[in-house]
Formats: sequence, C-alpha cells, structure tokens
Amino acid sequence: MPKRQSPIQSEMLQGTLDMMVLKILLLGPAHGHTIAHAIEHGSDDVLQVEHGSLYPALHRLEDRGWVASFWGTSENNRRAKYYRLTPLGRNQLTAQTKRWEQLVRAIGRVLRPAEE
Repeated sequence: MPKRQSPIQSEMLQGTLDMMVLKILLLGPAHGHTIAHAIEHGSDDVLQVEHGSLYPALHRLEDRGWVASFWGTSENNRRAKYYRLTPLGRNQLTAQTKRWEQLVRAIGRVLRPAEE
C-alpha cells in the first residue's frame, strides 16, 4: 500500500489560503472550523489549515470587503461567527483563480520543457 504524503502545513499555503477560503465560501456561508475542514477534506488531507493562519486570513478578507461575517448557531448549538462571500469577493475569486491557472501552466512549462 502506498505511503500517504505528509500534510502540508499552512505556511506552504501562503498566497493560496485566501483563494481557497473564497472558493469554499462560494458554496455558502460557513464558520472557521467548517472552512478548515473543507480545505483539508477537499485536498484528501494533504493540506492542513491551522487556526493561527485561518483566522487572520478571514479577518484580512473581511477588511478587504471580500467576505462579511455574522453570528449564528453551529451544528453543536454553539454561537459561532459565520462568513459569507460578498460580490466583491466573488470577483476577486475569479481574478485569483485565473492568475493561479496561469501560474500552474508557467511552472508546468518549466518543469516539463518542450521536447527538442
């Protein structure tokens, strides 16, 4: 059985965490724990999101107007701060996704140069 890769900690996610949070919120409002779990689950647990990185990112996104927050009740009947994507955040996600796709293509060209 193949050995599972070690998780990539959030330091490796610099520059991509914001984009992934926006993408998760495109599906609907969520609180921090749900966002972290969605990123981890969606990456087959390769990406690990630490709360020390996630909450500053959420505050940064809120300060930029890309997400808005509100208080609600979690699945555990506890008070939780939820985040939702704003129209400005939706536009930002589209722009970041395009830049990410360009970056992936460019790195791919470097790693797999054209055959001579």
